[in-house]
Amino acid sequence: MLHYLAANLGTIFLSLAVLAVVVLIAAKLVRDKRKGRSSCGCGCENCPSASSCHGSTK
Repeated sequence: MLHYLAANLGTIFLSLAVLAVVVLIAAKLVRDKRKGRSSCGCGCENCPSASSCHGSTK
């Protein structure tokens, strides 16, 4: 078991780092959604998904 860990230590650390970044991004998106923020950053007047983001366009 220790031989396997030693042989793959770089891959394990890299995988953990990528997983941490993905978790942080997901947490940021959830926090923004709870605060009512949108991720698109543009106006909603012509957006077909405006009702799903804000409930109503006006």
